[in-house]
Amino acid sequence: MRAVRCCGKEIHVADVPTPDGEGVLVNVHSAGICSSDLHMIEAGFQLTFTLGHEIAGTLSDGRAVALEPIAPCGHCDLCIEGRYSLCRLGAGMVHGVGRDGGMAEKILVPERCIVPLPANVSASDACLVEPLAVAAHGISMLPLSPASRVAVVGAGPVGLAAVAMLAGSVAAVTVAARHDGQKEAAQRLGAELDPQGEYDVVVECAGNSAALAQAARLCKPGATILLLATYWGGVELPGFDVSLKALKIFASSMYDRQGLVRDVEVAAQLMARRPELADVFITHRLPLEAAAEAFDIAADRAAGAIKVVLEP
Repeated sequence: MRAVRCCGKEIHVADVPTPDGEGVLVNVHSAGICSSDLHMIEAGFQLTFTLGHEIAGTLSDGRAVALEPIAPCGHCDLCIEGRYSLCRLGAGMVHGVGRDGGMAEKILVPERCIVPLPANVSASDACLVEPLAVAAHGISMLPLSPASRVAVVGAGPVGLAAVAMLAGSVAAVTVAARHDGQKEAAQRLGAELDPQGEYDVVVECAGNSAALAQAARLCKPGATILLLATYWGGVELPGFDVSLKALKIFASSMYDRQGLVRDVEVAAQLMARRPELADVFITHRLPLEAAAEAFDIAADRAAGAIKVVLEP
């Protein structure tokens, strides 16, 4: 079968054996390109596996599914506590990072990865379940009420996912976005633009020191910052604002459960309730053979890319 691999910093499509063995074989219909993929490639990570952790497809019986693309050990202390996003296996449990991912015609995954989709959510769109679940997991930590005012700094896919999760449930969601396409998407999702004044919660999704400083400035005293970004280059903490305002900071990684419900299931249900999400997020769809072009498009946010999807 065909699969997307990385050699050095170059993306190519390779012929690889069709996976077999224990697990569930999924026919991939959509695989999204994440900013984490771009960062890992640019940083020169040794990526020896098929790329892609935003994945949806169909089972052998035709059922549409998304994937929770992690395979935690299930027996370390954190897995036993139910916090399997923090499994001691670390990045080695993530499909597309430490094991074969979904930028391929097929992927073999543990049965636990399967996320059944509502009837009105297609496998062609449901690669969005993964980034939406990232937002759902972080937002579940927050002290929110219907009266909360929330600012989101950064309007890439995860920032927009936070908007999609929050809009309509809190008093206001206001977004700081850089690019015109991101601004339009945020408004379509129900957000206002250009945060001013003070906020109860600020969700930081840009992943740099300037954005974190902006987040702290936007917080009212005693407010909360949620770190949904990944800080690939490190970050400087705006210590004066954090200390003076006694801010609370939550850091979030991946997804697991909210009680008895998985974050990926919350995300799938959101897609069912908001069928416009795919049109807002997915700006480009390309065949698997065009993977190198797709990665170039995904890296150019200024040109309008939000979510670039490969369709095997």
